[in-house]
Amino acid sequence: MTALVETLKLRQYPIGIGRLIVWFFAAAGVAAMIARWAWGLGITTNMVDDRGWGIWISFDILTGIAISAGAFTLAAVVYIFNLKQFYPLVRPTILTGFIGYLLAASTLLVDLGFPYRIWHLILYWNVHSPLFEVGWCVMIYLSVLALEFSPALFERLGWKVPLRITRAITIPLVIFGIVLSTMHQSSLGTLMTIFPDKIHPLWYSKFNPIFFYVSAIGAGIAMIVMETHFSAQAFRYKFEGPILAKLVKAIPWVLGLYLVGKLADLVFSGKVQYVFAGGWPTVLYLIEILVGVVAPIYLFSKASVRRNRYKMFWSATLVVFGLLLNRFNVSLIFLDGAPYLPAWTEILVTFGLISIGIIIYDLAFRTLPVLQHAHE
Repeated sequence: MTALVETLKLRQYPIGIGRLIVWFFAAAGVAAMIARWAWGLGITTNMVDDRGWGIWISFDILTGIAISAGAFTLAAVVYIFNLKQFYPLVRPTILTGFIGYLLAASTLLVDLGFPYRIWHLILYWNVHSPLFEVGWCVMIYLSVLALEFSPALFERLGWKVPLRITRAITIPLVIFGIVLSTMHQSSLGTLMTIFPDKIHPLWYSKFNPIFFYVSAIGAGIAMIVMETHFSAQAFRYKFEGPILAKLVKAIPWVLGLYLVGKLADLVFSGKVQYVFAGGWPTVLYLIEILVGVVAPIYLFSKASVRRNRYKMFWSATLVVFGLLLNRFNVSLIFLDGAPYLPAWTEILVTFGLISIGIIIYDLAFRTLPVLQHAHE
């Protein structure tokens, strides 16, 4: 019990303007969520019957889950392919993934019309619905991520028996997590195949499950770079540049596979003319592909970029930007429906959840041996 009290005790916790802003948005976001649960979706959002998806789905769910893919990707690289050189990155990446999925699950409780009926998903099985599979996989994978990160807590508390158990089941957990992630990352793309008459042809494809899965892997690796950069800057520890330089060599291959698939789909489906049709679809599609895919392929192929921390960071930012734009294009901007502009309460909930994620990450780094994993 004494160890638990010591763990939760934050010594020398600096209170600066940045943390005050984050805590303010977290509190405001919680207040907005409470208001949404108290008064319903109609009063607190701009979503209507003909526009049932908004920023919570496009950003908090589709983007948030995708950029959390670094957790299962790196776990597979280290534990399945036995590339131990990336071992120092595992625990911070698992923490990032856990927080990402935790916030995605919280968003679902805000977005659902009757969040207190979430238990219906467990009892009433609609096996023909992609959302059924996504819901189950997210819930289970969130538990898997908690178990994968639990050794950090057990080490801090000095609980040797639970620590030995979790370490003994690490490989089965990783394999289970890879299977779950593959299923729900692709199923989010499957969800986009049920709107053939609503999604613009440039973004509708029967191969969206594959595109969603591959792009999530690329963005997940890029997010590891961004997370490591910000953590090293905030907590003043060594930036793992040489390790990341080796890891990001995979990005051109992953994004290259994604690019070839997208272009082949355009050619063989006869949709190439839409790229040259002009208007906002052409503009945003070209930005998405050229800035978010082609540019990172070129940049990460250069050794000079991989050796430079800041060039690597900004190149990773382009990958995440490209994925974010893709998810917004396919699920919101070019999905037919009523005109939509997020209400201030919707934006506040999103900022609030991001702030809560930052707070959890900050507290975990200051109370648990997140980086001790690097020296084992």
